[in-house]
Amino acid sequence: MEFALNEEQLELQEMVREFVEKEITTYAADMDKENHMRDGLIEKANEMGLLNVIVPEELDGPGLDSVSVAVIYEELGKGCAGVATSLAANSLATVPVLLAGTDEQKKMYCDILNNGGLAAFALTEPGAGSDAGGVSTRAEKNKENGTYTLNGTKMFITNGGLADIFLVFANTRKSGGIRGLTAFIVPKDTPGFSIGKKEDKMGIRPSNTCELILQDVVIPESYRVGREGEGFRIAMNTLDSARPFVGAVSVGIAQAALDCAVKYAKERRQFGQPIASFQMVQAMLADMAIKVETARLMVLKACWMRDEGMEFSKEAAMAKCYAADVAMQVTTDAVQVMGGYGYSREYPVEKMMRDAKIMQIYEGTNQIQRLVIANKLLY
Repeated sequence: MEFALNEEQLELQEMVREFVEKEITTYAADMDKENHMRDGLIEKANEMGLLNVIVPEELDGPGLDSVSVAVIYEELGKGCAGVATSLAANSLATVPVLLAGTDEQKKMYCDILNNGGLAAFALTEPGAGSDAGGVSTRAEKNKENGTYTLNGTKMFITNGGLADIFLVFANTRKSGGIRGLTAFIVPKDTPGFSIGKKEDKMGIRPSNTCELILQDVVIPESYRVGREGEGFRIAMNTLDSARPFVGAVSVGIAQAALDCAVKYAKERRQFGQPIASFQMVQAMLADMAIKVETARLMVLKACWMRDEGMEFSKEAAMAKCYAADVAMQVTTDAVQVMGGYGYSREYPVEKMMRDAKIMQIYEGTNQIQRLVIANKLLY
């Protein structure tokens, strides 16, 4: 295992870093205030090849390895976690199709991403968050017509109001539970499918987060991904694959907060000298740096294991859990180092602190991650 990025990964990192500095960081505060991404940003991200990063070469994508994808998401996380979340949602929503879809489904789905489209992963419901078995959206099969009729409501769906295609989980059993959970592809223009309330969130505000309403949505059987009842396994395998990428965004947030705190500590003078000369401040910065570097290594290890074809579920949960906790801790400490200025919108660390919180919640809360880790250790 190499501890250094290769030449291609370093070039990719620099390319994305320049894009982030030019197109995202400068506008992050305004996007946060306005609660949406600035016009044209998705198109520019597409021109940079940031919408289809996990599409394999045989489907006309870049065919990037997981370590390279993590490098991209860390850089995006440094600029704005909300933008990073929207772009990463394309990967999250595509993995189920790559894992269990037919060749026709993969081509249809990936063609949309390759052409600059957005996708959304629709699992969460008002009554089903951590408990995926609680999904109440129903999919009723019509054998004569070879169709399914979907009815239900999804909530907290990233890219919900922007996506061109959706990966929707519904239950094919009247009794519900994980044994009936099934995955379906639903194009946005399907009759009966509509967008509900847009969420007004504490953090990651530039990302579009909406309610989805499915009312007698009829889709062909060919849009079912995998077999009936296979949805729970598909969802869990998808989240395993995506968790290191959440960790990568978390590392980006934490690194950006650390950079701000270090810069401020060098410039801010109290008692006639820079506060960076005070040992209490130095100790805080040192601890922050240790946590960021540890989180980064955990993320890259999980990605490396995935690329090597190794079992990585435990390491993925560890990377997501630890990196998310680090993002929350380091952003909080950055605010503390900067004092009243850190608490003000004049500086970006208060936004980073708000953004960091969701990293401990979405794609499996950190409490769920600890259960996953314990399960792998014990059984």
